[in-house]
Amino acid sequence: MLVELKAKSQVTIPKDIVNSMKLNQGDQFEVTEDNGKIVLVPVAIYPEHVIKNLKAEVKEIKESIKKGDQPVFDSIDSLFEELDK
Repeated sequence: MLVELKAKSQVTIPKDIVNSMKLNQGDQFEVTEDNGKIVLVPVAIYPEHVIKNLKAEVKEIKESIKKGDQPVFDSIDSLFEELDK
């Protein structure tokens, strides 16, 4: 598909790509150049407090695993077996 570089360096992403990737107005992208190709990667931006809370939860889970309080599963099947009990 051909697109044209417009004023202010704007490019319109073709509608079929927007639809297939379920993109929405306001979505943000990381833009990079890779061997002469322009690469757009959709990104999710989260507030700092959300990231801080997530890191705290991960830390708690890791500590729980070290203490043996948190079960660790070798596979999805073993997880589901435990959930079925």
